[in-house]
Amino acid sequence: MVEYPIGELIAERVKAMGVKPFYKRFEHNGVNGPNMATVYSDRGQGIRAPVVFYNRSNEAAALLKPGDFDWDAIMSGGIRWFHSGGIFASLSETTGALIAEGMKAARAAGAVTSFDLNFREKLWNIWGGQQKAVEVVARIVENVDVLIGNEEDLQKGLGIPGPGVGAKSKLDPSAFFAMIGKVVQKHPQIKAVATTLREVHSANRHNWGAVAWMNGSTYASPTCELDILDRVGGGDGFASGFIYGLLAGENPEDAVKLGWAHGALLTTFPGDTTMATVGQVRAFATGGSARIQR
Repeated sequence: MVEYPIGELIAERVKAMGVKPFYKRFEHNGVNGPNMATVYSDRGQGIRAPVVFYNRSNEAAALLKPGDFDWDAIMSGGIRWFHSGGIFASLSETTGALIAEGMKAARAAGAVTSFDLNFREKLWNIWGGQQKAVEVVARIVENVDVLIGNEEDLQKGLGIPGPGVGAKSKLDPSAFFAMIGKVVQKHPQIKAVATTLREVHSANRHNWGAVAWMNGSTYASPTCELDILDRVGGGDGFASGFIYGLLAGENPEDAVKLGWAHGALLTTFPGDTTMATVGQVRAFATGGSARIQR
């Protein structure tokens, strides 16, 4: 967290959403940082594809390193799940090591650990490219129980060869499931791998599904047609809904449906953070419709 007005605005929003923060604080020099990162998204329209622009120059988060957080203090109140992802891992040469440090502490405290591969070529290319990504992510995934990522993420983030079977469509999970054996062979401690399935017809019209492999069994959501307001954040919406379902004691199939439903609803709100309630997510997951509620 940077001690300047933009940081104060972000801290206020974190507090408003009921999130308990643990910050390492940085002073801004009044000229060029360090800064809170900004990400701009052109939502696209019809045939015009959405584009994400990063403004992460001299970013405070990239300065974080092992030893910056007192994990015992953070976890002293009890911890059930620790989650991180490939975007944070890609920010600098120290952030991946910080994730691994936190995951080791979480596992020692009895928590489940998860990692969303979220391979972002633009970010990794700044300081090492795909080969560096594979090296960094491999050290993180040694400590991971649950992986989130599609077949491209598995290939580029884990360095696993492509599937031996071709998918019939973007909603066909066969290519994803064909890679699971290689994932588990390389990382035998992995208990679950999950991903979204998306077929893009235009910037505003997608078909949407989700699948998971858990301890040798496979699970799939229904598919639906989405009228997209803002697609950014749909994958995170799936991950958080899926994790919520598992934490709430749902069976694996229902956890996949909750992730699928939350990701779908998130694309109907502006921005990449959710405004959906648990009730709305559960209603859609169990077959709810868009009929007006009076």
